[in-house]
Amino acid sequence: MQPISRTTRTGTIEGEADPRFAAVVDAFAENFDSRDEVGASCAITLDGEPVVDLWGGKTTRDGAAWQRDTVSIVFSCTKGAQALTAHMAADRGLLDLDALVAKYWPEFATNGKEEARVSMMLDHSVGLPHPKDLLPPGSVYDYDYMCDVMAKHAPFWKPGTRNGYHGLSCAWTVAPLVHRTTGKRMGQFFQDEVAKPLGIDFWIGTPEAIEPRIAPIIPTLPDPALPPSRLVAAALADRQSPPALFLFNGGGFNPNSREAHAAEIGSGNGISNARGLAGLYAPLANGGALNGRRYVGAETLTRMSRVSVATHEDATLMIPTRFSLGYMKSMDNRALDNAENCSVVMSEAAFGHVGAGGSLGFADPEAKLSFGYSMNRMGLGILLNDRGQSLVDAAYQSLGYRTNKGGAWTC
Repeated sequence: MQPISRTTRTGTIEGEADPRFAAVVDAFAENFDSRDEVGASCAITLDGEPVVDLWGGKTTRDGAAWQRDTVSIVFSCTKGAQALTAHMAADRGLLDLDALVAKYWPEFATNGKEEARVSMMLDHSVGLPHPKDLLPPGSVYDYDYMCDVMAKHAPFWKPGTRNGYHGLSCAWTVAPLVHRTTGKRMGQFFQDEVAKPLGIDFWIGTPEAIEPRIAPIIPTLPDPALPPSRLVAAALADRQSPPALFLFNGGGFNPNSREAHAAEIGSGNGISNARGLAGLYAPLANGGALNGRRYVGAETLTRMSRVSVATHEDATLMIPTRFSLGYMKSMDNRALDNAENCSVVMSEAAFGHVGAGGSLGFADPEAKLSFGYSMNRMGLGILLNDRGQSLVDAAYQSLGYRTNKGGAWTC
């Protein structure tokens, strides 16, 4: 790789990149010059080796420079890490993804959830997209309390009959299964069995010593010139609907608080950066192993990447969605009315997860590529905005992929 140092309109970008990925460097710089990027990082591995490692901008609009080891909350990118722990438990024979949840968590099998299966917890079809009752302030930081809420909850629909994004609630449906089958809390299992062996900065339950390195999230405000999104329109129309509960019943979650960083919320409070996200997916892009250590086998990897559910209208997000067991697949909603920034276009082989505001991590086993992008200024929309998608596009173009007009990048 060659060293990179470039001055942009809002700050300097630094790092290293293989010359084959010059287009990614250009797109990363363009985000700062033209797309109001404040601070960000982008990383890519190919065949398990780094080919892009970039960072730049500022930790706040008027603050310190974003450093190589700066991290930030990556919101739902955390789901990809949580899902990996479940698949590792399955790969080791500890967790059967086809079994009834009751086999591992008897208290869960109540109020219409008796026939729920483990796989439904991962693919957003178990019928618990969000708690119906108002969550007390700070409740989402209490793992035991929230697991109890989900265990007692009646589903919105018969488990397995449809899907709706479990944007927050899957933290307390998937993680308990990892805990009950491995003997470790999911966040600790992830740290011991994934993050430390891979040597990545990624925590689900972040130590206080990391706080000085965390760039605060800068929220974005809706554009008054645009009509309400499908998600917002549905939420405003029915305050007891999954979209409304997802948007307005957050239990006091504050992404910039120490409480939020310290908690174990496998659906959305991971702290990492692009290097951590690309590193997380590097073994999954290379047959399930890296540097002589196996994380999952070929059969498990196939199941991780295969579409499990797809719908024309997700019960929560109100757009067409496609999920494997725990991961997003390429979703192309660019031609859909009133669905701006509601797509994530990768290759058909790729799987990963978007985070609120536009962060992303994914693996592409066919290309043997892993990708990570993190930032501190959130963007509008449900999935990727033009900053993250431009980096994905540049990565595939650098590998010789020709078009994404069919809904996924193809050679």
